[in-house]
Amino acid sequence: MDIVILIILGLVAGTFGSLVGLGGGVIVVPALLFLSTYTTLLPHVSPQIAVGTSLVVIIFTSLSSTLAYIKHKTVDIKSGLFVFAGSGPGAIVGAWINSWLHVDNFSVYLGIFIIVTSLLLFFNDRMKPMKQNNKRFTIQKTFASPEGQTLVYGFHPISLIAVAFVVGLFSGLFGIGGGSLLVPALILLFFFPPHVAVATSMFSIFLSAIVSSATHISLGHVSWFLALSLAPGAWVGGKLGAWINTRLASRTIVMVLRVILILIGAQLLYEGIF
Repeated sequence: MDIVILIILGLVAGTFGSLVGLGGGVIVVPALLFLSTYTTLLPHVSPQIAVGTSLVVIIFTSLSSTLAYIKHKTVDIKSGLFVFAGSGPGAIVGAWINSWLHVDNFSVYLGIFIIVTSLLLFFNDRMKPMKQNNKRFTIQKTFASPEGQTLVYGFHPISLIAVAFVVGLFSGLFGIGGGSLLVPALILLFFFPPHVAVATSMFSIFLSAIVSSATHISLGHVSWFLALSLAPGAWVGGKLGAWINTRLASRTIVMVLRVILILIGAQLLYEGIF
């Protein structure tokens, strides 16, 4: 029964993670902590094990969705490699910091981060991108949107790598894909079209998850039983989320995710404080 629940959890996390470019860790980590603390379905899972296991699962989700997005030509591989140049080292630093976190404080840290993530998603639709000045971009790109518009976006490599380092640090620290910060940053700071931002985010998450999960594996922070049980659902969910993203408006699903993140964050804060 526990394996069935883990497969379903992987499916849900993979679908939402792929749909909006989050990776799925924001669902897997708190779910594992909850199931191990308040039910008898799982043995005790420490925060470090939850994070390390989540990052291994994110590899399956992000690879599955990236392959699907590549077929639709929405992955900007060159930009994704620049993102990885920052997120890779950041993920290593985050994984190292994670090993020093006190267990009692982890729920508070993670709860605050998840609530901030939900607020970023909530205000993302209402925030206007900064006035575009393409001349400040060293690298410029164009994208033909599904509506037939030719959209221009770009970035300066140093600024993109710096933003990506911060994203990678949070990824390794909290076991999340980092897309909750990366996708809004790509849209608001570098004018990436949303479809490209989500797809490129999943590609860079795949690369950084390999680095950060390898670090957690070396530290003994991975439960292979949990990872292999979550992986099949995560793989299918990654493809399902990409399919929904390319065919349907995701506004309603994202709104549901915002509410779920706020509830999860509030629960973790309550546990950590009381």
